[in-house]
Amino acid sequence: MFDFTSAWQHFDRLAVGAVTTFTLSLTAILVGCPLGLALYAAKRAGGLPTRLAAGYISFFRGTPLLVQLLVLFYVPPALGIPVSSFAAAFLGLTLNTAAFQAEIYRAGYQSLPKGQTEAARALGLSGWQTHRLVLLPQVLRLTLPALTNEAVDILKNSALVSVIAVTDLLRIGQQVTAVTYRPLEVYITVAILYFVLTSLIGFAGRLAEQRFGLQDAPR
Repeated sequence: MFDFTSAWQHFDRLAVGAVTTFTLSLTAILVGCPLGLALYAAKRAGGLPTRLAAGYISFFRGTPLLVQLLVLFYVPPALGIPVSSFAAAFLGLTLNTAAFQAEIYRAGYQSLPKGQTEAARALGLSGWQTHRLVLLPQVLRLTLPALTNEAVDILKNSALVSVIAVTDLLRIGQQVTAVTYRPLEVYITVAILYFVLTSLIGFAGRLAEQRFGLQDAPR
C-alpha cells in the first residue's frame, strides 16, 4: 500500500535538492557552450590543436560520465589539490557536455551553405565579423533542438553526482529514504521532480524553437 505521507513531510528537503540539481546542470550547460565552440574551432585549426581537441572529444564521449566524475573527485586530492565534491561535479558535467556540444556545433556549421562566407567577405566583413554576425547566430538557431536534448541529458545524468556526495536531488532522496524507510514512495517523488525539471527544459526549448520558427526542424 502506498503511503506518501513520509515523503511529503520531507518535500522541502527534496525541493532544495531539485534546485541544486537544476542549478548545477544549467550552469554546466551554459559554461560548456563556449567550451564546445572552442573545441570545434580547435578541431578545425589543424596540427596539434586538432589532435588535442579530437582526443579530448573522443575521451569524454567514449568513457562513462561516472568514471569521469570519480577521476575528477579522487585524482586532484591525491596530487595535493583540494577539490570539493560540488566543484568536481560541476567540472565533470561541464567537460562532458562540452565534448558533446562540440559535435553538435560541428553538425550545425557543416549544414550552412558555403557561399555565405564568400558573400560576407565580399561585403567587407572580416573573418571574426563573419563568424560572429553571420555564421554563429545561424548555428545556434539550427542546433537549438539538439542543444535542448543535450541539456535534458545532462540534467538526467547529473543524478550520478550523488556518488561523490553532492547533495543533489537523488542524494537527498537517499537520505530521506534512510530516515523514513519508504524507498518506493520517496523515489517515486524524486522521479516526479526529475520529470518536472526535464519538462521545464523541454518547454523552454520548444518556446525558443517557436520563436525561431523551428517547430518542424528535425531532431
